[in-house]
Amino acid sequence: MGEEVKLKEETEKMDKLEKMENGGSPPSPAVKYYGWRAMPYIIGNETFEKLGTLGTSSNLLVYLTSVFHIKSVDAATLINAFSGTTSFAPIIGAFLSDAYLGRYATLAYSSIASLVGMFILTLTAAVSGLHPHDCKVGDTCQKATAGQMAVLFASFAFLVVGAGGIRPCSMPFGADQFNPNTEDGKRGINSFFNWYYFTFTGAMMISATVIIYVQSTLSWSIGLAIPTILMFVACVFYFMGSKIYVKVLPEGSPFTSIVQVFAAATKKKGLKQPKDPNQDLFDPPHVSSLVTKLHHTDQFRFLDKAAIVSSSDEIKPNGFPVDPWKLCSIQQVEEVKCLLRIIPIWTTGIIYYLAVVQQSTYVILAALQSDRHLGPHFQIPAASFTVFAMLAQTLWIPFYDRLLVPRLRKLTGKEEPISLLQRMGIGILLSTVAMVVSAVVEVKRRSIANHGSTIGAMLGGGAISSMSSLWMVPQLMILGVSEAFNLISQIEFYYKEFPEHMRSVAGALAFLNLAFGNYLSGFLVTIIHKTTGAEGRKNWLSQDLNKGRLDMFYVVIAGIGVFNLIYFILCARWYRFKGARQ
Repeated sequence: MGEEVKLKEETEKMDKLEKMENGGSPPSPAVKYYGWRAMPYIIGNETFEKLGTLGTSSNLLVYLTSVFHIKSVDAATLINAFSGTTSFAPIIGAFLSDAYLGRYATLAYSSIASLVGMFILTLTAAVSGLHPHDCKVGDTCQKATAGQMAVLFASFAFLVVGAGGIRPCSMPFGADQFNPNTEDGKRGINSFFNWYYFTFTGAMMISATVIIYVQSTLSWSIGLAIPTILMFVACVFYFMGSKIYVKVLPEGSPFTSIVQVFAAATKKKGLKQPKDPNQDLFDPPHVSSLVTKLHHTDQFRFLDKAAIVSSSDEIKPNGFPVDPWKLCSIQQVEEVKCLLRIIPIWTTGIIYYLAVVQQSTYVILAALQSDRHLGPHFQIPAASFTVFAMLAQTLWIPFYDRLLVPRLRKLTGKEEPISLLQRMGIGILLSTVAMVVSAVVEVKRRSIANHGSTIGAMLGGGAISSMSSLWMVPQLMILGVSEAFNLISQIEFYYKEFPEHMRSVAGALAFLNLAFGNYLSGFLVTIIHKTTGAEGRKNWLSQDLNKGRLDMFYVVIAGIGVFNLIYFILCARWYRFKGARQ
């Protein structure tokens, strides 16, 4: 039976080669693309999913400190770990999607997992036995029991599983609904990405305002029940469109070919480099209509040995290698080179996110110890301050795309006046500037709290500075524009530079950056807390920020950002884009 399957596969490959040699193209099964007809279900699912999960995630720090009575440093570390794991999970989800499940099934399972996670989290607020008793200012607050923490972590686990499948697959699944071989399909794909980001940002802004306001001022149980209901609506939207979706089948592990290249290169490490790679390396006809044909490049020449034909016995009569673990094509080798070239650029994103993730930790804690009142009766929820970064993105993107770029095109004569790498570099620079501004504002906030007037005390202790929290808006706006430059360019960069059959992995790579950025932030918080909190020293990250030096923490991040910018410039000058001839 196994031999029959292998014979069938070889026959199909020969048919493809024969058809190409006769001027044709490989046959492909007829696929009916519904395009925009499928978008209400996909974009509806995406919108309600983000409304359900993002607001809750951005307000978790307040929930942990106010309801579960966790110390601010411990809560920040826990949030960094949760956010990091949530952002790391998409790599696993992308692998499972491309190799085994397909994007449709992955999104289905992940949406249900997110719904279960939101439901359990809602129970921790609604059921009195699943969280510590309430306490007032000045009281000794009861800590959460092991059982209560176990239920909380169970909700986190389901949310991580949900994010692991939704984040890498939602955007590629939407693009799958358009025919990439027609002009209408190509325009549809471009428009879909715009609508995707628009709904993503819009949902984030609503989550960061309305939902967080309900959670922080009215009721945590109601504030968490609303996102849970919205997540249920997201699942309904998704399954309603099942009959008209284009469901791309998994093509097997995209990592197998990568491992084969390294294995073949290792086995042939003793061979000499070919004099003319274009003539001497194994380069069979390119049969894929999906994956771009790549030309040989001079970087990472040691991998070229994987494509050296050491004897004629390595190639079958039909032109395919006898053992793919001993002989690989130039195409396979160049795909691995693409990944290796991306890695240095990708690592700069880890350090970049070190500044960005502070929006969800110490910016919120600083806001809690600032005057958040707008008028006598309204107080801005601390977790809602992230909306200012989103607002900056929302305002900047159309200005950049519709006004600035067309004018720069006329001035430079280039279709892309500011390259992807240049935009990423600008984003890193702005994130560093934002940290400097954050340090200056924190000095002012702490000075007023310690030497000026205060307006009360926090639940866990510490005076609330009379400085208006709106002084934090500039640093958040700068971070928002920074993300508009760097984050969007990162996603586009990975999408264009990754081999086409690994685009789910490409979609997960930016989230992997965010994961390591969160882990790095948690590590830095732990190191600084233990180092500066030693006996006789002034803890920079004190439970009461008025007794700490949060500004110095920001200065450290800014200093790291300067080194990251220099490293990025060196990597960008070295980088060669996919498909560029040498």
